[in-house]
Amino acid sequence: MRLIDDKDNQLGVLGLDTAQRIAREKGVDLVEVAPQATPPVCRLLDYGRYKFETIKREKDQRRRQNVIKLKEMKLRPKVADHDFKTKFRGMRTFLEQGEKVKVTIMFRGREMVHQDIGRRLLERVADAAKDVAVIERQPIMEGRNLFMILAPTHKPQPQPQPAKAPTPTTTPTQPQEAAPVPAAAGAAAPQHKEASQSA
Repeated sequence: MRLIDDKDNQLGVLGLDTAQRIAREKGVDLVEVAPQATPPVCRLLDYGRYKFETIKREKDQRRRQNVIKLKEMKLRPKVADHDFKTKFRGMRTFLEQGEKVKVTIMFRGREMVHQDIGRRLLERVADAAKDVAVIERQPIMEGRNLFMILAPTHKPQPQPQPAKAPTPTTTPTQPQEAAPVPAAAGAAAPQHKEASQSA
């Protein structure tokens, strides 16, 4: 086997017994890293630490991967211009955040006869978003809905991590004591009772 030590130095082609003896002397593990190579390649390393760093590296890679979500914007064929602009602003925000958007035109009743109106509306959306998105799926009918999918043209900017707010310190409040009952008031009742008994 070809042996590489813990300092990345090539120790040459050695036998298994010799490699194991070197590993014991250095207090590290003998790990086969390239079994398909000829001869196989082994390294001297701390296997526990190597495993920990490998798992940590994989987690970091998964965290950096951009998870694409599919948002949806629904429109009617006769959408008012103000409503269109409002919905488009929200759709543009999603695209700038790196998320895909499904734009759906919903037809009702006799509106199905005028599918060309819906196609022109989708063309308007695609044209207005051409600086931040491309058409990933061309307009297609699905039941009574006509839809297309827009994909962002750039990756979202990484957002800074919010600073943790300091935990407020609170001083415990002491429970209020009940107001003492005046002795005179407590003694008044028995006197009145004795008077009534004597009467």
